[in-house]
Amino acid sequence: MDRDGAWKPWPVTGLRLGRRERQEDAVIAEEPLEIQIAFPNAEGVEVLPIAITMRTPGEDEDLALGFLYTEGLIDDPQWIRAALSPERPAPHTVRVVFPHGRGIDRQRLTRHFYMTSSCGVCGKAAIEAVFVQGYPSLPEDEPVIPFPLLADLPRRMREAQRLFHRTGGLHAAAIFDPAGELLWVREDVGRHNAVDKVIGAALRAGRIPLSHAIMLVSGRAGFEIAQKALRAGIPILAAIGAPSSLTLELAHAAGMTVVGFLRPEGANVYTAPWRIAG
Repeated sequence: MDRDGAWKPWPVTGLRLGRRERQEDAVIAEEPLEIQIAFPNAEGVEVLPIAITMRTPGEDEDLALGFLYTEGLIDDPQWIRAALSPERPAPHTVRVVFPHGRGIDRQRLTRHFYMTSSCGVCGKAAIEAVFVQGYPSLPEDEPVIPFPLLADLPRRMREAQRLFHRTGGLHAAAIFDPAGELLWVREDVGRHNAVDKVIGAALRAGRIPLSHAIMLVSGRAGFEIAQKALRAGIPILAAIGAPSSLTLELAHAAGMTVVGFLRPEGANVYTAPWRIAG
């Protein structure tokens, strides 16, 4: 096992051209993480469990902060870097401590769990919920990215995927600047977790909103990924795989550029194509 517990050795029987070989494989780890929020008060500290997610261990703090922000449970990114509890309550628990005077809308918390469990009533309601929650305004005319630079981003992301090279079995999300410089990359067995982790890294660096950034995801671009990118103020979302119809409806309404099937030889630009040149 690596030092972060992100992968584990596992004995396998390899079948190779009629031969059976006993060998060891590196398997990506998947374990639960509980995310808690805490409110200091006159009687001590009130602790609320918010969510339990199955994730790949590593960058758990980024995951917790990214999740709370992209799900709208934290509105102001300015104080979030100092919000992490210095000590973990348990090995697979992260606690985010709200400053004095900061609270949370308990009704919003209830609505959040309802929407998560029911997946919304319909696509229109899901999009309206994103606009009610709010997101940073996107620049209308920038950034403009040359397609050759955009097409090279998957290669740059793969080169930075430490765990993928070791295990071959997990998702990645990366954030680049307009010049194609890799700012952060995060990997996880869950594609939504990878997005929360990379946005959490930007939060901890004080870089939200990411008004001139590009997010690249290794799989498809579903609605929840687009919603999280929009919440971070990211104007360009690119995916190795396909976007969904609801992703495109949200992106069209918000003015976000969505690129799918990104390959060196070409791609599909579904919304706001003016941000991709050439």
